[in-house]
Amino acid sequence: MTGQKVTISVIKADIGGYVGHATMHPDLISKAKECLEKEKKSGLLIDFCVMYCGDDLELIMTHEHGPNKREIHKLAWDTFMEGTEVAKKLGLYGAGQDLLADAFSGNVKGQGPGVAEMSFVEREGEPVLIFMADKTSPGAWNLPLFKMFADPFNTAGLIIDLKCLDGFKFDVLDVKENKMVSLDCPDEMYYLLGLIGAPESYMINAISRRIDGEIAATGSVQKLSLIAGKYVGKDDPVLIVRAQSGFPAVGEVLEAFSFPHMVAGWMRGSHNGPLMPVPWRHATPSRFDGPPRVVVGGFQIQDGKLIGPVDLFDDPSFDETRKLANKVGEYLRRHGPFEPHRLPLDNLEYTTLSQTLKKLKSRFKKLD
Repeated sequence: MTGQKVTISVIKADIGGYVGHATMHPDLISKAKECLEKEKKSGLLIDFCVMYCGDDLELIMTHEHGPNKREIHKLAWDTFMEGTEVAKKLGLYGAGQDLLADAFSGNVKGQGPGVAEMSFVEREGEPVLIFMADKTSPGAWNLPLFKMFADPFNTAGLIIDLKCLDGFKFDVLDVKENKMVSLDCPDEMYYLLGLIGAPESYMINAISRRIDGEIAATGSVQKLSLIAGKYVGKDDPVLIVRAQSGFPAVGEVLEAFSFPHMVAGWMRGSHNGPLMPVPWRHATPSRFDGPPRVVVGGFQIQDGKLIGPVDLFDDPSFDETRKLANKVGEYLRRHGPFEPHRLPLDNLEYTTLSQTLKKLKSRFKKLD
């Protein structure tokens, strides 16, 4: 595939939890593999990998058709629909909950599933890391992405690698106004931090190298509550990051998750909690449906084929991070329904709490 662009599409959806919201039933994995294998044989896909994080099914696909390709998105939609039928037969919880439309409309964006896609010409060695999170929102990527691509205390390559010295461009989405702004780092770092420090309003959508515009990272920024107009589950985002040779090294990318920063989500999408990096076998959030989890699959891309994945958080060097996350989680749990464990009211607008407040509205009396 010399000189030809390969596209990586990562499309996820919660189509049924086992048990409750804890993990993924193996029959859903099998059904997804069956659906994607047919299209690999037909030539639509070069390769694929089916993974999961918590109760989210993750479809990782490579092809030559570019982002937002109708046939790729329809394949994902149809796969989720077939998986939903399996989930219904098994009586899984919330079967098909992320599928917010009755029929495919040409693109799964805006229909419920989360999407991250990028196209690039393969380098001689092409390491790609795919992160998948459960029980949190797309704003969870803001801090680690900043650390990867703008913080030299995390990423030595920003001052050592000549290809990184010119910095990176961050595309930031205002999710409430549906507007995008591009900010260059390090020049506009303070502007960037002013926005992404409010991760439920401003989310990093993509990052590219300033010197040549080469794509470096892209994440899903779809918010289910803003699409559906009500709480239907947390967004559980995905993220694609390229590494090495002009980008942060694999170890620098992973280092950004060595601090279990606070994210929105956890139980009923209504609580703050630490984002815990875990190996795949521990991607089963169960304590209070959490704490929020993140897993990663490391791949080498060769002629569009996915060589891997490697479970890169299955490493004892992250044990202290996990211990800290558990300590922070314990501290927050002791707050019960009080902030800062529970999200502030403006972030609970689309949850069932709004229905409770409506019932009390008529009982509030104006004071003289």
